[in-house]
Amino acid sequence: MSRGLSSSSVGRKVLMALSGFFLMFFLMQHFVINLFSVISADLFNEVSHFMGTNGLVQFVLQPVLLVGVLFHLGMGIYLDVKNKAARPVKYAMDKPSENSNWMSRNMIITGIMVMLFLGLHFYDFWLPEIKDKFIDGKWDEPTKYFPHLQHKFQDLARIVIYCISFVFLSLHLLHGFQSAFQSAGFNHNKYTPTIKKLGSLYAIIIPAGFVFIALFHYFKPVSYTHLTLPTTPYV
Repeated sequence: MSRGLSSSSVGRKVLMALSGFFLMFFLMQHFVINLFSVISADLFNEVSHFMGTNGLVQFVLQPVLLVGVLFHLGMGIYLDVKNKAARPVKYAMDKPSENSNWMSRNMIITGIMVMLFLGLHFYDFWLPEIKDKFIDGKWDEPTKYFPHLQHKFQDLARIVIYCISFVFLSLHLLHGFQSAFQSAGFNHNKYTPTIKKLGSLYAIIIPAGFVFIALFHYFKPVSYTHLTLPTTPYV
């Protein structure tokens, strides 16, 4: 079935939409977990430790997520190249700004910026986890997550990069949310306006929430006195 979908232009757009739905679901779940860090350090540690040591998450969902990210990036670049190749000549009468908004015309740019940010995010949080667990064999460190998060968010340069990156994410989602529904066939005069409104809310609230979390930890660091610091120093 997937081979049949990937063999046509419409099918590839459907696959792109499905991968987008998957990543948007993960983004919301990731936001909720990170929001716990604002509410309670202990709660954040508890949930993070469960996610970080659960076999289903580590050996099934995590690889699927990585494949989903790479697939979404690769398919996005492929579709952008194909679309540009199909219209090699720009006529003088073409007025892209009147036919589409900035977000839809620059999805590949905002997408690449988000992927570059993901590279930094993986370096900050995912790679240290991989080293701890699969190289050093340290699986049982249930209180390391909150101190590590706060340590990273005490760097002003990193905070600025994170905030700018979430602006690009918001721009990407402002078009990508409703575009995913349209590509998947959910295009109805009655429901499309509601989908657009929900998409706008999602594209603003989730990135803004991540910005709030980063700024919260930068301006209001919490004492580690009741927590066990990670045994592995993080850069």
